[in-house]
This record gives sequence, structure tokens and C-alpha cells, in this order.
Amino acid sequence: MKQLKTITIALVGALTIIACKNEQEKINKEQIESNEVLNIENPIQEKQKIVFQKTLTLQNITFDISTTGEGSISQLTIQPKGLEIDNQKITLELEGQVTNAEIEDLNIDGFPEILIYTVSAGSGSYGNVIGYSVNNGKSISQIYFPELFDNKEASSGYMGHDEFAIMETTLVRRFPVYNEGDTNNNPTGGFRQIGYKLKDGEASRVFEIGKIYDFDQ
Repeated sequence: MKQLKTITIALVGALTIIACKNEQEKINKEQIESNEVLNIENPIQEKQKIVFQKTLTLQNITFDISTTGEGSISQLTIQPKGLEIDNQKITLELEGQVTNAEIEDLNIDGFPEILIYTVSAGSGSYGNVIGYSVNNGKSISQIYFPELFDNKEASSGYMGHDEFAIMETTLVRRFPVYNEGDTNNNPTGGFRQIGYKLKDGEASRVFEIGKIYDFDQ
């Protein structure tokens, strides 16, 4: 009788262990299935595709420039390196895309400027320049780039399609000139070239329009 009681107790214990094990396996299975559902419903977002990327270095100061976004709106990121005080990343939203970027010491003060050329979305392709100037090797400040339509001589016959480039210490802008009645894809007024010089303004450095040339194709 005593042996039968011992066997009964052992059997009950074994069944209890099996039941607990089965219950734990059920819980684990439910957790795995729950995690799988969460992963399906909340997939990890892919990194945005980099559309433009360029690294520029001058006078021991580097700028990593990149953009993301392929539509009419893009995100511009500028990461400076080598500045003594402020190397904070700059992020800007653009209505359009970056076409190129250049670096040069435009005011010959021993520290570089970076110029980023952009074009607007649409058939007009209006150009713009985003510029930053290094302040004594410590930080950077944005350069003011004037609106072309504020200058009647420079903007006469302008309908976009700009090209920009640095020539020595001058920023050069070139675009086709449109006569009255010209379609956007058929300018007949030749070309215009504008030179900009970097100057110290009251609040920041600014680009000022210098020489303006009109010439035939």
C-alpha cells in the first residue's frame, strides 16, 4: 500500500512537470508568433537613397555634402570637420535638387567657402547658390546670395537654366537669354555671364554682382 502511494505521488509529480512544460512552450510559441506579427506590421524602414554626395577639403577643413529625396523636395545635409569650435551638422530642406558643389577661399583670408548649386523643380530649372563661409577656422556662417530679379540689368530675359562655377576667386553664373516670344526650350538672345564677388556685409558675408557680359552662342 505504501509503495502504491509512493508511485501515485511520483506519477502526479511527473504529470505536473509535463503540464508546466507544455504551458511554457505554449507561452513561448505565442510570444514568437506575436513578435512575428509585430515585425510584419512594423518593418524596419529602409534608409533614404542618397541622390547627391561629395566631400570637399581645403586648408585642413572638410565638408561632407549629401542630399536625399528624388522628388521636388530634397533634404540637404552638410557635415563640417576640422573646425575648432562648431562642427555641428546642418540640414536644410530644398525645393529642387543639388547639381554640384565647390570649395575655394573666395575672400583670400586663409579659410575656405563652400558653394552648393541647386536647381528648382519643373521646366524652368531656376538656379540658386547655398554658400557657407568659415569664420577664422572656428565655425561657419551662411553667405547671402542675392535674388537675381532685384537687378534689372542682370535679370532681363532670364528664364532659368543656370550654370555655376568658381573661376579663381569669382563665382560665375551663366544662362541663356530669352527674347520676347521665345519658348522655354528655344532661347534666341544668346547668353549672359555674371560675376559675383564675396564681400563682408553688416550681418554676414554676401555675394555682390560685379561684371555682366552678354554674348552670342
